[in-house]
Amino acid sequence: MISAGDFRNGITFELDGNVVQVIEFQHVKPGKGAAFVRTKYKNVITGAVVERSFNPTDKYPTAYIERKDMQYLYSDGDLYYFMDMETYEQQPIDKSKLGPAFQFVKENMEVKVLSYKGNVFGVEPPNFVELEVTETDPGFKGDTATNATKPATLETGAEIKVPLFINQGDMIRIDTRTGEYMERA
Repeated sequence: MISAGDFRNGITFELDGNVVQVIEFQHVKPGKGAAFVRTKYKNVITGAVVERSFNPTDKYPTAYIERKDMQYLYSDGDLYYFMDMETYEQQPIDKSKLGPAFQFVKENMEVKVLSYKGNVFGVEPPNFVELEVTETDPGFKGDTATNATKPATLETGAEIKVPLFINQGDMIRIDTRTGEYMERA
């Protein structure tokens, strides 16, 4: 059990039969009345985000999310196949459970598959990946002080904004949490 007064970012707990994860929290002590904890939490299964206030003494059962390292193998229609790195078993996962960051994952890349009580609800790619730029306008030197960007297509098919000096065939590092260009690799 976890009390609302112990909430921290990333903590998962059960609320009304759902598994939720704290995104933001704030302990509020008004001048008049009792203290409370203002939170923003996300339902890990549906992805819905809700804001709610809790009494700091409220207790909720802790939900343990299993994060298993798996390797992405290939896709077949709407099913994406992952291999357990220890048992070499393959597990198909529906496209709807992958999330927006999966667009930066290429075949044979290691990811974390998230499950609760055996039910897979998400796939977490590495925080940073290195991918090749397959299509973009020709680059040119100079003019880097303006932070000007141009669209680029990556080897996974994802489209992002990159600085003007990036050329087709360059390897770049991307932050999968924000989908932004970080640096040349």
